Amino acid sequence: MAEDMTLEDVKKHVRVYIGVFIALAILTVVTVAVSLLDIPFYPALIVALLIASIKGSLVAAYFMHLISEKQVVMWVLIMAGVFLIAMFILFIFAYADQEGMALLSDLTGYVA
Repeated sequence: MAEDMTLEDVKKHVRVYIGVFIALAILTVVTVAVSLLDIPFYPALIVALLIASIKGSLVAAYFMHLISEKQVVMWVLIMAGVFLIAMFILFIFAYADQEGMALLSDLTGYVA
């Protein structure tokens, strides 16, 4: 396969890799900028997870060459992403539930 590539094909791949690198660098700057904003915890968490998911998807798709894989592999990856999002949602609800329990114990004086 490598012998069949022309100079133009290599230049095209290099341009794609450079574009992905620039996108990752910009998203890293956006992550730092969002962390410096004075926003509540949950919106900040959602934005941070969204940016991290986009960055991870870019790395998996282009640097791991998953963008050219067959449809079955893509469906497995999509289902893994759906499972990951579900786990993030469960984490957020569990964290919110713990805060509610702490608030409840502060109000009633009851320690569980």
